[in-house]
Amino acid sequence: MDDPTLWHRLQFAFTIVYHYLFPQLTMGLGWFIVYWKWRAWRKGDERSAEAARYWAKIFGLTFAMGVVTGLPMEFQFGTNWAEFTKFSGGVIGQTLAMESMFAFLLESALVGALVWGEKRLGPRNHFIAALGVAAGSWISGYFIIVTNAFMQHPVGHATAADGTLYLGSLGEYLTNRWAIIQFAHNQCAALVTGSFVVAAAGAFYALRGQHAEQARLYLRQGTLVALVASVLVAFPTGDQQAKMVASHQGPTLAAMEGRFESGPMAEITLIGQPNIRERRLDNPIKVPGMLSFLAFGTFHSDVPGLDAFPADTWPSNIELLYYTFHVMAGLGTLFILIMGLAILQRLRGRLEHTRPLLWALMLAFPFPFIANTAGWMTAELGRQPWLIYGLFRTSQGASSVVGSGSVLFTLVGLAGLYFVLGLLYLFLVGHEVMKGPGTADEGPARYGERSGEESRHD
Repeated sequence: MDDPTLWHRLQFAFTIVYHYLFPQLTMGLGWFIVYWKWRAWRKGDERSAEAARYWAKIFGLTFAMGVVTGLPMEFQFGTNWAEFTKFSGGVIGQTLAMESMFAFLLESALVGALVWGEKRLGPRNHFIAALGVAAGSWISGYFIIVTNAFMQHPVGHATAADGTLYLGSLGEYLTNRWAIIQFAHNQCAALVTGSFVVAAAGAFYALRGQHAEQARLYLRQGTLVALVASVLVAFPTGDQQAKMVASHQGPTLAAMEGRFESGPMAEITLIGQPNIRERRLDNPIKVPGMLSFLAFGTFHSDVPGLDAFPADTWPSNIELLYYTFHVMAGLGTLFILIMGLAILQRLRGRLEHTRPLLWALMLAFPFPFIANTAGWMTAELGRQPWLIYGLFRTSQGASSVVGSGSVLFTLVGLAGLYFVLGLLYLFLVGHEVMKGPGTADEGPARYGERSGEESRHD
C-alpha cells in the first residue's frame, strides 16, 4: 500500500472505468440516430424523426459527461505516468492528438447542431450533422484503440539514441492488426450497449402503456441490433481477439482460463476458482479440447500454461483477470439468449404483450456496461506487468516525484466530483425518460417538405 505505483494504477483505473460508461453509449446510439434521421429525411417518416429527436437529447447529455470525465484521464499521462509518456510519447502522442481533434473539433462542433439545430438546418443538413457526430465518435475511438493496441502489441516504432521510442512507420502503427480486431470487437460491444438501452426504453414505455408507436419502434430495432451485435462480439471479433492473445500474450491466455499446466486437448473453463498458492483451479467445470480449438484451430493443439513462462511475466492479479474474463464471456452468452428470445417473440407478434420478457429487457440495460467494463479490465489486467508489452514495465512508468498521499488525495476528490456529476446525469436523463418522446421544446421540421433554402437550389 506504500507503493505509489499502486495508487497511480488505481486512480487511472477509476477514471477510465467511469469515463468509458459514457462513450460506449454514445458510440452505440450514434448510428441509431443516423438511421432515424435518414428515414426522416428521405422517407418523410415522422416517427423516426421523433425517435431521433428524443435520443439526440440523451446523446448530448451523455457526450457532455464523456468530455468532462475524459479530461482528467488525459492529464494523468503527464501527472501520474510521466516516465511512460517520456518513453513512448513519440509514438502514442500522435494518435492521442488525432483522437482529440476528432472528439473535440468534429464531434463537439456538431453535437450542438444535432441537439438544437433541427429547425434551423432542415432535414438534409441535420442528417449530415448526425452522420458527422456518429462518424467522429467512431474515428476518435479508433485512434484511442490504436494507442491501446500499441501497448498490447507494439509495432511501427523505432528506438532513439536515448532509449525512447519514436514513430518508425505511421502506416504500420495505424494498421496494427491487433488494433483492427480490437476496434471491431469494441465497437460491436458499444452497439450492444446502445441497442440494449434503446430496447430497455421501449420495454419501459410498453409496460407503462405510453408512447405505443415509439415503444414498438425501440423494441423492434433495439432487439434486432442487439442480437446481431451480440453475436458479432462473440464471433468473429471475440474469436479473433482470443487468437491474437494466444499468439502474442501466452501468459495472459493461461491466466484468463486459470490454466497452470501446459498440454494438448486444453479445456475451456466454465466455472472454477483459481487457487494461486497451489497452482490449480478449485471446483472446475471444463469442456475438454475447446480452448485448444479456439486458440489454435485444432482440438489437439498444445496450449501453454503459466508453468511455461517465467513467473515475473505472469499477470500481476490472476484472480481478478480470471473473473473479469468469465463475467464478460458469461454476460455475452446471456445477451444472445435474451435477444434471441425477444426476436422470436417479435416474429410471433407477442413481444409487446409478454410482460416478463419486457421486464427482463428493461432491467437488462446495465449489464452491457458491466460486460464492457469487464472486457476492458481483462485487456488491461492481462497486459500486466507491462505498460508496453515486452518493452516497458508498469513499474517503470509512474511519475517518481508524485507520492502516494498526493495520488490518494486527488483520487478521493475525483470520486466525490464524479459522484455528484453522476447524480446530476441520472437526474437529467431520468427527466427526459419520464417526459418521453414527442415533447421536444423545439418544434420539428416538417419532413417531406424542403426548406426554402433547399427549394431555391433545386
